[in-house]
Amino acid sequence: MNEVQLTIDEIKSIARDCLEGHGCNAANADAVAEIIAMAEGDGCHSHGLMRLGGYVAALKSGKVNGLAEPFTQQLAPAVIRVNGDSGFAPLALKCGRQPLIDAAKTNGIAALPLVNIHHFAALWTEIEPVASAGLCVMACTSYKPVVIPAGGSKPLYGTNPFAFGWPRGSSPPMIFDQASSVVARGEVMLAAREGHSLAAGVGVDADGNPSTDPDEVLKGALLAFGGHKGSSIAMMVELLAGALIGESLSVEAAVRDNNDGGPPQGGEFMLAMNPELFGDAQGWNARAERLFEEIVAQDGARLPGDRRYRCRREASENGVRISRSVYNKILEL
Repeated sequence: MNEVQLTIDEIKSIARDCLEGHGCNAANADAVAEIIAMAEGDGCHSHGLMRLGGYVAALKSGKVNGLAEPFTQQLAPAVIRVNGDSGFAPLALKCGRQPLIDAAKTNGIAALPLVNIHHFAALWTEIEPVASAGLCVMACTSYKPVVIPAGGSKPLYGTNPFAFGWPRGSSPPMIFDQASSVVARGEVMLAAREGHSLAAGVGVDADGNPSTDPDEVLKGALLAFGGHKGSSIAMMVELLAGALIGESLSVEAAVRDNNDGGPPQGGEFMLAMNPELFGDAQGWNARAERLFEEIVAQDGARLPGDRRYRCRREASENGVRISRSVYNKILEL
């Protein structure tokens, strides 16, 4: 068989044991393992167990502090900064989440800049708890240069994902999470590992020639989605998750990264809004639901996140099928 069946709890346990075995304390290992298991359960294998190798490499090289103790700083009534103490992002996010929620519910809007972190996960796992608390939320983070700006010829931006969440009361929040590139780099890595070709228009090889070979694209660069439109969003992410909060741009992260295969040190920006305090406390939800109803009324249309929630329900009942090549690599780790 080319796949292994695991429960969500087994995935989390494997990830946690692996991380603790390579230098993480319990708090950091548990925080990372939780988002790895969530990614696998939601059907996003490119951000799940496949990433353990990168996490471990960053610990072994000493780039990431596996014993990190993130701490918050109140920069203003509606600005809470978290310093991640050079650790992985998940524990820093857990540290800042409730202060962000409290500030947004009090002030109507609040920002959470995260600095001195190493980010390697899907953003939807991070904003879902905030949206579930009744807030509109958005988040973004940068990486190292792997995306060519529109009209350019060399990688300058990271894949620079941007996520947005909308609360829906008793229903799961509507969340989209998308890279500024045509596809996330993790999808290219997964295609390379499993021997799949890429769609045309995803990226170029090291010489700048269009390629559908994931190995060649990993040596070359990705393209921004929608040409100049995706390129502009990638630039916005660089400014919000870098320049605005005093963290590195992708080009700066690349200079100081040791290229061990793990995430570079950088920043993340999160913004939360309380819809109850924007002038339509009685009607905002009804108007949103009308929009969602209009969307799903069209054949073939669906709300962002619906597939993830379906996968989550199936995973809770039947477990998750993991590629044996990925599983074997984890056993080696």
